[in-house]
Amino acid sequence: MFTLLITCIALPSAATELNTSDVSDDNAPAGPQVIHIGTYVMDFSNYNAREGTYDASFYVTLTSDRPVNITDFELMNGHADTIGLLVDTPTKKYFRVFASFDSDPDFHRFPFDRHALPIIAEPRIRNTSDLIFVIDNEATGIDSLASLPGWKTGKEQAHVMNYTYNGELGSYSRVVFSTYITRDSLSTFLKFFLPVMLIVIVSLSSLLMKVTSRLGLNASMFLAAVLIHWRIADAMPMVEYATFLDYFMIITYATLVMVLISGILILVYNEAKNTEMIGRINHWSIRMIPAVSVVLYILLFLTLLL
Repeated sequence: MFTLLITCIALPSAATELNTSDVSDDNAPAGPQVIHIGTYVMDFSNYNAREGTYDASFYVTLTSDRPVNITDFELMNGHADTIGLLVDTPTKKYFRVFASFDSDPDFHRFPFDRHALPIIAEPRIRNTSDLIFVIDNEATGIDSLASLPGWKTGKEQAHVMNYTYNGELGSYSRVVFSTYITRDSLSTFLKFFLPVMLIVIVSLSSLLMKVTSRLGLNASMFLAAVLIHWRIADAMPMVEYATFLDYFMIITYATLVMVLISGILILVYNEAKNTEMIGRINHWSIRMIPAVSVVLYILLFLTLLL
């Protein structure tokens, strides 16, 4: 009888402990913390294409079903100069950031180059087993008044990727917000191409001259093209690949060299009093050199459409 009484008292107690454990397990969050992040860019400034540096002013929104701490995250391609916290609740942070960034400019299409201005953030120590990012599309974008002098602001992109460091066992959730900019077309034409095209036009026009004095004119045009090329190329760093400008100047140099060669040949045959050869050189120079030059320029500019 005594044993039966002890058993009846113990069973409800064990059942209570079991039920309490079950409730606790059901309420405990499972899996990594999901943080919805949004970035709204207000403005860019001080962009240096040669160095790939720029400043940005933007708002950041962090929301989650668990407590969020802004000190758990860091900028991977820059540093924050100032951070102003506007909304501070356990599960939501809303703050404004003024930061300086670095980027990797692509000069293949220079001076029609397009660059990405990325804002890259990542958890300091928590990998994807503890934390993952999700883009908050409603809180992501760029202000319509955001601008950079001499540049046009294009599309924006936002995506999340898993990044693994060498020697690390786990990956980290990395969020990348990118804004694309391109040079202003009118400014590019006036500053880069108009002076060179005028030199080419003057040089090709000299083919109509049947005098030996055109040799000096073409030599001066060639020197002017070299100086302009040097001045324009100084605006970009030394890169290991040929840019659009390099190909453009190669065609320009080839055109000027062909005109120079025709002038030299005319000078040689003029001293030999060979008017027949002078006539042939003038005939073919006027027809071949401009045609070859125009075709090469057209093919080059068509590559911009690819």
